Amino acid sequence: MTHYDLAVIGTGSGNSLVTPDFDDKSVAVIEEGTFGGTCLNVGCIPTKMFVYASDVADAVRGSGRYGIDSTLDDVRWLEIRDRVFGRIDPIAQGGKDYRVNGPNTTAYLGHATFTGPTSLTIDVDGVPQEVTADQIVIATGAHSVIPPVVAESGVPFHTSDTIMRIDRLPRSLVILGGGFIASEFAHVFGALGVDIRIVTRGPAMLRAEDEEISRDFTQLAGKQWELHLDATLTGARERDGEVVLELAGGETVAGEMLLVATGREPNTARLGLEKAGVATHSDGRVQVDDYGRTTVPGVWSLGDATSPYQLKHVANHEARVVAHNLAHPDDLQKFNHEFVPSAVFTHPQVSSVGLTEAQAREAGIDLTVKVQRYGDTAYGWAMEDTTSIFKVIADRKTRQIVGAHVMGPQASSLIQPVIQAMSFGLPAPEMARGQYWIHPALMEVVENAVLGLDFE
Repeated sequence: MTHYDLAVIGTGSGNSLVTPDFDDKSVAVIEEGTFGGTCLNVGCIPTKMFVYASDVADAVRGSGRYGIDSTLDDVRWLEIRDRVFGRIDPIAQGGKDYRVNGPNTTAYLGHATFTGPTSLTIDVDGVPQEVTADQIVIATGAHSVIPPVVAESGVPFHTSDTIMRIDRLPRSLVILGGGFIASEFAHVFGALGVDIRIVTRGPAMLRAEDEEISRDFTQLAGKQWELHLDATLTGARERDGEVVLELAGGETVAGEMLLVATGREPNTARLGLEKAGVATHSDGRVQVDDYGRTTVPGVWSLGDATSPYQLKHVANHEARVVAHNLAHPDDLQKFNHEFVPSAVFTHPQVSSVGLTEAQAREAGIDLTVKVQRYGDTAYGWAMEDTTSIFKVIADRKTRQIVGAHVMGPQASSLIQPVIQAMSFGLPAPEMARGQYWIHPALMEVVENAVLGLDFE
């Protein structure tokens, strides 16, 4: 049995824990999949590279309204795919090589299971390796949830882990789900010419967003893709080379391929946490305090394995906090989840931070709300934009912005000044008038939204 100062299970954000503070420590890095975790290999980075290609395709199709005639002659899927993974795969391999050959790290390529509070068994190609560690960090990420109706039917399907590696574009793609993963892949493949059919149990797309954003996005989605809302899945089967989903009421939806995008859950069920005494929430997330400590001394957790926010920037923040706390136990830092932003890179883009209007009203806040249309600004005129909005919500008494929600081009960038104002306590009037806003940049949408708040 080998003993280490630190053992890290998972090489997504967990891999960044091994900072120079640990150069004089012995460290075990454990990974049963591909080094780099979800974001690098099957998540936010490769998807955005595909999104960019799809944005270009959309721009070609929409050029006519600006007096430019253009046609989309061909989509070379294999070139698109290989451009993405030609960049991604070497990075993942490099991360693996770095840990395998590190001077103070030992890489275990296998699945880890707790055998006690400070001990692990690692299955490396069927050979158990026993290790102990003074400190253990659980950073195992999450995996796709497959509804039993699909799993038990035997039909072929993809998840976000596999759909980007396909060898050819299907003629049609059925997407089960209506959240951010479903919306992003609907854009990726729809813009490249695939017929998209979305089946979701909810009454709208992106239901976690502000109600106004969700409603408007659903209307625009319905003009791009075939939507089946309020759908109850009752069965799945194959027919003539297609996957057929059976819905309550007798309706069927068929497509050449099926993408299941019904959410993700933590990779914790197979860790043997009960043997260590590590407590979990009802949804499988590891219970941690504000410092990243689990219910067992010396065991920590971060990222999708514990956080309600399945976002890379949150996991990175938590990794920095845990790394500091491991190295400086007398100067502990807390996680900061106060103003967590998110973005959905679909068409149109969606971003948000803080409270929705409904949440703010439920909290009893005396609100002022402004919905600013892109089309009412000079750059919005240039874009011929008629649907995009920037919604900002503020507290009349404190004059602080409590939420912002954007739907339109560059939404993920336009929201950043509001995130800064909220994070640093800058009142809305000072944000609006305390700086220059470049004219006629698209950022004037933000300026006008904040100026439009009524504090009288």
